[in-house]
Amino acid sequence: MAVLKIFPEKDATLYSLFPNMNTGLDEIVEATLTTFAYSDPNPQASRFLIKFAEEDLTAAINYIPNNIYQSGSWNAKLQCWVSTVTGLNVTTSVDCFPTAQDWGMGTGRYLDNPISTDGASWIWADYSGSIIWSAPQYATASYTSSVPAGGGVWYTGSFYTSSVTFSYRTDKDLNLNVTNTVRAWTTSSNSTIALPNHGFLLKQRQEFVNNKNYQPELKYFSVDTNTIYPPALQISWDDFVFNTGSSTQTILNTLPATITLAQNPGTFYSESINRFRINARPEYPIQLWQTESVYTNNYYLPSGSSYWAIKDLETNEYIVEFDTNYTKISADATSSYFDLHMNFLQPERYYTILVQSTIDGSTIVFNDQYYFKVING
Repeated sequence: MAVLKIFPEKDATLYSLFPNMNTGLDEIVEATLTTFAYSDPNPQASRFLIKFAEEDLTAAINYIPNNIYQSGSWNAKLQCWVSTVTGLNVTTSVDCFPTAQDWGMGTGRYLDNPISTDGASWIWADYSGSIIWSAPQYATASYTSSVPAGGGVWYTGSFYTSSVTFSYRTDKDLNLNVTNTVRAWTTSSNSTIALPNHGFLLKQRQEFVNNKNYQPELKYFSVDTNTIYPPALQISWDDFVFNTGSSTQTILNTLPATITLAQNPGTFYSESINRFRINARPEYPIQLWQTESVYTNNYYLPSGSSYWAIKDLETNEYIVEFDTNYTKISADATSSYFDLHMNFLQPERYYTILVQSTIDGSTIVFNDQYYFKVING
């Protein structure tokens, strides 16, 4: 299976309370509701913008075989990792829209003194005094009497809108399906209109609520974070193949089993695409009459029920989780295998591969120190 991630070229938060302030270099982006800010009784809100470079997006889409792209056997997910959450209600909803106007990142930070005004802000799409937010055809903006008009502009319609509703105890990371928007950015087929790529705008569904008991704040790591959690656009497609040709190898159907990885030199340049081959056999193989050890016999992992995943070795967090659609393990005449694109992994870090397979009615996760490192190249 195939999974790619690309990282933003720019992001920024828009604050209604500071309508001219740019925050293009902040380590955090925010979607918040503040009912009472300083001495101002009017409710305030913040929203954030994220854009992925056209060349990165095109390169990622070009990896998808055309027949798979046209069939729709792929998806794109916008991922943002939570930094801080406060003031949540029982449920809180976040909506994601394609931004309808180009904007400048700027070089500001939250509450710079004096504030920076050289990029997008609540009123301005670029530096202050230049271009205001203005909704083109098929797009909208929000206006309220309590704050200056602005806050970005975005395309509407359920076809392009991605949403998530958090309950009080659920994970607050964002993993939004934005396939329709990415498709509209890259082709005009199967969409109402072709959209220009100006990135995404994310906001809380309820804003400007004058209730001091309802002040949810959702803060996420930005592309300028010093952590390993920048936002990402994950693109996955289904290229599962189980074609063993004339191979006489059989499918592994007994436990316990031994699973090892071949073709893992341990270090990869970020531009690499590596095919990991899997050596699988029963831990206690049946003795056979043959001229070589039975321990050299390789087996295939079961078709359609074997998957791979990637974890960061230090944090033990999933970078790519097991996915029944997009991380299935393929097979050819040589062995079971999967391909891994290294350019979506943060360089100069160590990762570990996990293999999950359903064998003899049991689902087992194999994690036998399948480590590797991605380096800058």
